[in-house]
Amino acid sequence: MQKTKSLLIFVCFLALTIVDAFSQNNADKEEWIQLFNGRDLTGWDIKITGHNLNENFGNTFRVEDSILKVSYDQYDRFNDQFGHLYYKQPFSYYKIRVEYRFVGEQLQGGATWNVRNSGVMLHSQSAQSVAKDQAFPVSLEMQLLGGLGKGERTTANLCTPGTYVEIGGKVTMEHCINSSSKTYDGDQWVAVEAIVLGDSVIHHLVEGDTVLTYMHPKIGESEGQFKKYFLINDEWLKKSGTPLKEGYIALQAESHPIQFRKVELLNLKGCMNPKCPKYKSYYVVAADCDCGGKP
Repeated sequence: MQKTKSLLIFVCFLALTIVDAFSQNNADKEEWIQLFNGRDLTGWDIKITGHNLNENFGNTFRVEDSILKVSYDQYDRFNDQFGHLYYKQPFSYYKIRVEYRFVGEQLQGGATWNVRNSGVMLHSQSAQSVAKDQAFPVSLEMQLLGGLGKGERTTANLCTPGTYVEIGGKVTMEHCINSSSKTYDGDQWVAVEAIVLGDSVIHHLVEGDTVLTYMHPKIGESEGQFKKYFLINDEWLKKSGTPLKEGYIALQAESHPIQFRKVELLNLKGCMNPKCPKYKSYYVVAADCDCGGKP
């Protein structure tokens, strides 16, 4: 009888140990959100300069063979028709991974600085709030550049449409700041990542290596000559100096064809109550839980 009782206690202990281990593994498992589902543009809004919201002029943004493509085969000239594809949901603390490559030739009418040039907009204003003739949203652009076959040309740089940041503890009003990445020529796939922690710190990574870090992004005019593109109106001027804590993700169309085969996001904001099934050990800031609230 005593032996049976001891065996039952051991079995119960073993079962609890297994459950605890499973729960911990589940809490540690990263749950990446596939912003691009590989099939269509579900969940995304389109805004192209001079056109109404969700008017996909020239079928600029399309999905073919499980690839999200920015294409210009139905255009005659670019005519400053800058385009952006916005994910439907804003985020504040997150990691985003993108795999991209440049293909083909630049559309006629694009500026020389648009050659093999695109970007991922972070903390962007919403597609719905962008003016009809506005070229770029107020945002932080992780600029994607392809090599030109000679010389250095870094990628995962920072451009600041309607924003400014701090680097090395000092405010900088430069519009574009180069990363320390190597140059990527040709049509090879390149993996970039951004780690975005609200308005505290943001890191850009290329192929797993950190190539740029900046802090404390704020709304404001970075360089006056760019004002015609950003359309910093009275509404945004009133917000000048306001910390940029969250926003939307957007993919850019700047006259050179580009393709994306992965756009995924890991939310770092969520339930931090270890007793909740939705708890994740990698969350860095708490959100409301539906199983007991914040710890």
